[in-house]
Amino acid sequence: MFRRSLTRFLSHMGKGQSGMSSTMTEHRILGTNFKGPFPEGTDSCVVATGCFWGSEKAMWRMPGMYTTAVVYAGGPTKDPTYQKVCSGNTGHTEAVLCVWETDKLSFTDVVRMYLQCHDPTQVNGQGNDRGTQYRTALYYNSDDQKRITEAAIASYEKSLGGRTIATELRALKPKGDVEYYYAEDYHQQYLASPGARQYCSAQPQGVQLENAERWLPEDLKGKYTPKLPEAFWEKHAPTPHCVLREPHEQFKWPPA
Repeated sequence: MFRRSLTRFLSHMGKGQSGMSSTMTEHRILGTNFKGPFPEGTDSCVVATGCFWGSEKAMWRMPGMYTTAVVYAGGPTKDPTYQKVCSGNTGHTEAVLCVWETDKLSFTDVVRMYLQCHDPTQVNGQGNDRGTQYRTALYYNSDDQKRITEAAIASYEKSLGGRTIATELRALKPKGDVEYYYAEDYHQQYLASPGARQYCSAQPQGVQLENAERWLPEDLKGKYTPKLPEAFWEKHAPTPHCVLREPHEQFKWPPA
C-alpha cells in the first residue's frame, strides 16, 4: 500500500550524478547546500527508515546536523524516479543523506536516532507502507561506521527483547557498491514545504538504545564518544508521529 497518490551517484564531497529531476541545492530549513561540496569537519552516511518524508525531518532536527536530503539508494537502476521506485522494481529504498559537523555530533548519535526513529525489525516496510522501497537500511562510508552500527544493532536487539533487526548494512561507493541519487525537488524537506500533506508511517518503539559506553568498541570510544547526553534522549527520543507534531527547526541543545 503506497502512502501517497502522487501521479547521480555522489561521494561525501558531492561529486557525481544528482538525479535528472533535482535542481534544488539549498535546504529549506537549515539553509545549507545539500549537494556539496561539504565543508571540512563533516561526515556523512545514508539511512532509510521507511517513508523518507518523516525520516528526513527526524534527522535534520538533530543538533549538529549540517544538512540532509532525500535520496534513492541501494538499487542497480540508474537515475531512478519516484514513480519507478514506487513500482518496487528498481531495488532502491527511500533514504536520507545525512551530513553532520563532527565537533557537534557523533556518528554514534546518528545511528542511535536511526534505530530509535522507526521499527527496525520490520522487513520491507514500515507501518502501512509496504515494499522493498521502504526497507530499513544504513549505508556507511567507513569501516568505523560499519563496526559502530553492528555494535549498536546487537545492543538494540537485546533492548528489544531479542527481536531481530532487519537493517540492510552496506558500503557506499567508492568503498562499496551502493550509489545514491537525489530525489525530485518536490520531496526535499517535504514536511516543511508549503501545503505539504503531514504524513509519517514510522513506528518508533519507545525503547532507548543503551548508553554507548556499554556497547561501543573499546578502540573507538575516544573518537566516537556521543556528543548528545542521555538528558537529550530523555527529552527528545522519537515517539510515533513526533515529526508531525513538532516544529521544523533543529533542536537546541543544551536548551536555552
